[in-house]
Amino acid sequence: MSFVIGCIDGATASTAVCEYSAWAATQLSAPVLLLHVLENSTLEASTDVTGNIGFGTREHLLEQLAELDEQRAKLALKHGHMLLEQAEQKVRKLGLTDIHQRQRHGGLAPTLLDMEQDVRLAVLGLHGEDSINQLRKVGSHLETVIRSVHRPLLLTPDEFQPPKSAMLAYDGSETAKKGVELVTESPLFKGMPVHLVMVDDDTVENQERLDWAAEHLRAGGHDVETKLLSGNVEESLHSYQTDHGIDIMVMGAFGHSRIRQFLVGSTTMRMLQESTTPVLVLR
Repeated sequence: MSFVIGCIDGATASTAVCEYSAWAATQLSAPVLLLHVLENSTLEASTDVTGNIGFGTREHLLEQLAELDEQRAKLALKHGHMLLEQAEQKVRKLGLTDIHQRQRHGGLAPTLLDMEQDVRLAVLGLHGEDSINQLRKVGSHLETVIRSVHRPLLLTPDEFQPPKSAMLAYDGSETAKKGVELVTESPLFKGMPVHLVMVDDDTVENQERLDWAAEHLRAGGHDVETKLLSGNVEESLHSYQTDHGIDIMVMGAFGHSRIRQFLVGSTTMRMLQESTTPVLVLR
């Protein structure tokens, strides 16, 4: 079965993750799977008991530390179950009934990789539990997930706003062409006007690339506006999105050559750091 997977943690963004997961599941007519991953680091204590203490004292201290570790693991497990229950209640209040829960140990990226065949869309907060109160910091696990998981990722801000318009950041690459196909065919964008934006030189070749993409989108029933911009990629895209009040951005992530991977990868992360609207990232 293919799920919209909402990745839940203790951050306030989890509320928006629930809301965007419910929105996406409704658009896609798909079930929701709420996922909470217990990182191994949260279950392990880094305690140094070496030093000039007696053997008997050290034995007793190690026993106490083992008991504390066990209690910590039980509390973390219980806390995770509580977060999942709260998330399910939130999603149910939004009108969904086909909801599943799953709790895993390990890392988020390996967990999603292991579940990849069940992922239709993964929804994650832009600002994870590890980045609370740190202005514009993207969750530390996010880049690893983006580089690892070959499924669409919907990365959400802290507040929910139902998307009514979309912008596709287009560069003529194979990933961008797949983005055109996804936006054209996916019920996620049904009825939305689409802005097709390229930041590059104003050449006949680039205009032809935009025209090709626009034709495909219009064939899918979308109202399409195209724009070829110059200047800094992130600033140009954000300015265009803000000026036109666009609710969701669609963009490809990273590339295959070492140079392209560095340039496009860093652009992707800078875009996410500055984003105040959801970003659908494609691989």
